[in-house]
Amino acid sequence: MTATEKPHYLGHRERLRNKLLTYGGETLADYELLELILMMALPRCDVKPLAKTLLAHFGSFTGIMNASSEELMKIKGIKETTAAAIKTIPAACERMLKQEIINTPALTSFDKIKDYCFLKLAHKHNERFHILFLNLKYHLIASEEHQHGTINHTPVYPREILSRALALNASAIILVHNHPSGDPKPSEADIKLTDELRKILKVSDIIVYDHIIIGRQGIYSFRKNGLM
Repeated sequence: MTATEKPHYLGHRERLRNKLLTYGGETLADYELLELILMMALPRCDVKPLAKTLLAHFGSFTGIMNASSEELMKIKGIKETTAAAIKTIPAACERMLKQEIINTPALTSFDKIKDYCFLKLAHKHNERFHILFLNLKYHLIASEEHQHGTINHTPVYPREILSRALALNASAIILVHNHPSGDPKPSEADIKLTDELRKILKVSDIIVYDHIIIGRQGIYSFRKNGLM
């Protein structure tokens, strides 16, 4: 290639950008959308081969977005800057969903709450226990991780949850945890823990509004299924 010639991929990039801006992201194939993300971190490379390598390795666009930075950087051609560009996408999606449910009553935004929890936890490889703290009007005050554990167990400390709820002046909480197995159906231990937490928090007039279990196969709501 001479000094006056442009790299062959520049025209392809321009077509992808125009396609996105004119017709929307839904018209792009997974590898094309991934190319647009990669080209921001790798402006002087043909990123189509790397996009297809990532899809082959992680199985899907979702698999790539949910991979850890360490897993991403095991792929040849992915360094810290590129991994950060990829991880920016799920972080931005999570931020958007969180901001949509802040200052909106849980009773009217419950589907968005479930979407937020699913995005945050569905593809984690170990169990994580989160708490959503709500004020008197059931607006979200805070979303915090209480504990994380192994592939099938997370230690939960009811007194710590009560203490944190009191510190935030919360009137209600939503319990959220994931099942890395993919099946969101509650175990007997999940049911027992929920009952225990309800009793402990009730003494301080704090309501356990729901317990949501997240799995790749779906979402289980204790309230929706008559367990609360």
